[in-house]
This record gives sequence, structure tokens and C-alpha cells, in this order.
Amino acid sequence: MFHRMISSFCLLAALFAAPLSAGAAAPFGFADVQAKAQDLAGTKYVPTTPVPEFLTKLNYGEWSGIRYLPEKALWAEENLPFTVQFFHPGLYYDRTVRVHIVNDEGVEDVAFDPSLFQYGSEDLAKQVAQTKDMNFAGFRLHYPLNKPEYKDEVAIFLGASYFRALAADTHYGIYSRGLALDTATAQGEEFPYFKEFWIVKPAADAKDITIYALMDSESMAGAYRFVITPGSPTVMDVKCALFTRKDAKNIQKIGLAPLTSMFFYGEEKNGRPGDYRPEVHNSDGLLFVNGDKHWFWSPLANFKRLSVNTFPLQNPRGFGLLQRDSDFKSYQDIEAAYERRPSLWVEPLGDWGPGTLNLVEIPTEDEMHDNIVAFWTPDKPRDKNNPDQPEAELRYPDTQMYSWKLYWMQPQTQQHDRGQVTSTRVSRNGDTMTFHVDFAGGELATLPADTGLSSIVETPEPIPLLEKKLLRNPATGGWRLTFTVRLPKEEGVIQSLMAARKGPVMLRFRALLKKGENLPDPLTETWIYDWQLQQQ
Repeated sequence: MFHRMISSFCLLAALFAAPLSAGAAAPFGFADVQAKAQDLAGTKYVPTTPVPEFLTKLNYGEWSGIRYLPEKALWAEENLPFTVQFFHPGLYYDRTVRVHIVNDEGVEDVAFDPSLFQYGSEDLAKQVAQTKDMNFAGFRLHYPLNKPEYKDEVAIFLGASYFRALAADTHYGIYSRGLALDTATAQGEEFPYFKEFWIVKPAADAKDITIYALMDSESMAGAYRFVITPGSPTVMDVKCALFTRKDAKNIQKIGLAPLTSMFFYGEEKNGRPGDYRPEVHNSDGLLFVNGDKHWFWSPLANFKRLSVNTFPLQNPRGFGLLQRDSDFKSYQDIEAAYERRPSLWVEPLGDWGPGTLNLVEIPTEDEMHDNIVAFWTPDKPRDKNNPDQPEAELRYPDTQMYSWKLYWMQPQTQQHDRGQVTSTRVSRNGDTMTFHVDFAGGELATLPADTGLSSIVETPEPIPLLEKKLLRNPATGGWRLTFTVRLPKEEGVIQSLMAARKGPVMLRFRALLKKGENLPDPLTETWIYDWQLQQQ
């Protein structure tokens, strides 16, 4: 299935090659990583050497007690805007990575050395010193993000293909990944991982830093370039080239620009019994925009069963998991500081073609596990000579190229000038359910209370809309839409619906506000709420 074509490769390499940061020569670039990834995809997959068992058996306290010595950070004595510190393998981080520095002289390896770390015990230090072929688990970048005189952590690359970053005055929360493969599919998820990094040494006045990464997995290999510009927001310019292995399984779902976050509970359930905090989450909703520049907001949920919601999105222009609520009163958690968790926005570059935005919500009973995943999946191309080809036979191309930007933003950063959903609350009374949806911002803030505002509410079959009303909300300067629906009451109806869907039934509700029902452009984004219907 995989064929290496030199002419095509040279053309793609030229298109995707990118200049290095100022201060670095051109001994190494994206085209070099791309060649490595293409060669890797042409070989049989070989997993990396596992981390010694005595390290993976460490508990969190023992592993976090291994401290990298700040004075030994890369470039600590050179007065550069960026420095680099490394993570020790152990605990969950059972794969190591090779790290290189690209500078004016060429490419240099960064060797693992136990003297770079302070260990929690002498016995552990001795065991590490006696272990051969040790390497790092990952690394973090430091930059004067908040104060000129202090270099804050600004980004972390650690574990599989996970990474995350901070905007000014924010607290670590949401993650991104290089790639998601077969997430929430019957054949099981595959986790690609970054096995090698090249960090370009920045110039003395650099505002950004460039990192290259080589990705590997059972089914695919990939080349990545990250240009990271810290600030408010912190921006990552990402490019990737993906190559399918010869002996790869038929990949069911490729997830591009995957985002991973946590939602335990929010305002829709008025807290959680036994917990003093009104809300607990890193993100509270999925925002996306289509090619017609219509905006959509889907509040997150923690259902009792796995939920996979999809939104067809041709040539996506943007999507992200946001933390809109930035009020401490909503969380009351001094240590976790959920009101300071960043929002993360994806801006696809170029034409991504037809595909689907996926939102996966995994049940969780605590806040320690990330349970929200969002990503865009390209459609598999159909053979023009065989339009009736079965879905199971469709395959992704052997080579794929994509570019996007990631914006790590402060909470409540607005992405558009329309009214936005500020809260979603749900109340139940027997077989009826009432939604209370607040809209605020944009033109809504200037409309008088007697404006002829209309609401559009869509309910799924067989759910009837019983009543709705729209009231000015003086506390927010916006409007509150309240509507009531009747859920199926008969157990037989619910069972038949679940049997037809082969699992939980997702009921999708939509609502938006307009100034007059016949005007084409809405005043607000479209609220989309997926409710999981359960058997009693």
C-alpha cells in the first residue's frame, strides 16, 4: 500500500520546509524530519525500550520528588529568552525520548545525566546511576511570560504525543496532542508518541522557539514542526506530515488537532452532593465555526455512559474547548484555580476538505482524569471508479499533510462578536425537562428590553416542545431563554430507541436568538445540547 515516490516527496518537502528561528543555520529542518518519518513508515514498527520497572513502580510523590536542577537548564548561563528543563522517566511515563539541539554548528545530542536531577532518596539515585541507556521522558520550556525578570514555565511536552502550554496569567489545564487514532472506536484507541525532538537554539532577542518532533505508532509515523510564541495568547504554529505504515490496520478514525480536557460537573446540575464547590472543570464547552461563519456552542457534560457526538464540518475554520466561566465564585477552589485554566482554540490553515468534528465525553467519578476529547476527522476518499465501495474498505491516503495554529488563551476570551451562551442550567420534573440558557454580549448588550427579539428552538423526534419564553436578564445585560420539553415516559419507548441506536440515545436540542424570525443572520451563536437518554 505504501509506495515511496521521490519526486512527490521532494515537492512536498519543499512546500512544507520552514525557516528556522533567527540565530540558527540550516543544517536541519522540517524536510529532514519528514524524510525520517517516511523512512520509519516503511519499516516494521518497533516499540522503544521500556523504562526500568523500578521507575514505573514509583508513586506520584516519589516521581515528583525527582527534581531537575534549574541551574542546569539548557542555556541558563547564556541569557537567552528561553531555557529548557527535562523530565525524568518513571510513573506513567514509561517511554523515553531522544532530544537534540539545532544550532549554528549543526545538531547536537542532549545526553541524559543523573547529576542533572535531585533525587528523593540515595537508593533511587544509585539505581538510576547503574542503569544503562537511560534517557529523558520529556521537557518543558521556560520564558518570561508574566514578568521580564522571571522565566515561567510556558510549555510542556510529556507523555505519548501530549503537550500543553500557558497564556499569560493562566494555570495549566487543557492538553493537545500530535494525533489521535481510532479514539472511541470498536477496535480500540492507538496512542502515537513523540520519540525524538530537535529544539532550535533561539537568538538572544527571539520571541519564538522552533521544535521538531518525530512521531511513531503501530499504524503511522509523522513529522511535526512547532513554532511557539509565548504571550497572551500563546500561539503554536503546527505543521505535520503523516505516513501510513505498510502493514497498518485499516485506521477507522484519524483525529487531527486533538484536544484533551476535564469536565467533572458544572452549573447545569447545581453542584455535586458532598462537594463544597459549585463547579469543577478545565473546560465548559466546545465552540466551533463553519465555512459560512456560523458559530456553535455545545456545553460539556459528564454522562453515565460514553458519549460520542459528531458535527459535520466541511473545511473547518476553527474549533476549541473553552473555559468561559472565569469567576472564582463559580469554583471556590483556591488551590486548583479552575477560573484560570486556559481555553484552547484551533485554527486550521489551508483547505482541510470534508470531515467531522468529534466530541468524546467519557464518564468520570473524579477530577483527576481527563475525560473530554475533541478533534476533527477527515472523510476517507472514495474511489471515483467505485462510488458504492463499502465503508469498511475505505482507507485514508498513505501520505497526508496538515497545518494549523493553536491559541492558548485566557479564560473567557471571545472568538466572535455575536452574543454567546454564558450558562446552561437544566431542571427536571417527572417526565418534563426545562432548559435555562443565558445569552449575553455582542449586540444583545445594547438592545432595549422591549426589542422584538425572537428565539428559535429545535427539539429532536419524538420530543415535543411544550413552552418557551424569553426574558431580559438585568444581571448579565443579556437574555435568558427558558423552554420545556417532554421526555419519553414509557419504558418500552426508551428501550426501542436504545435498541435502534445500539446504545445510549443522544437527544440533540438547538436554540439561538434573532431580531425578527425572517432575518437571515442570528444575533447569537447556536446553542447545541446533547442529552443522553437513560433507562430508569
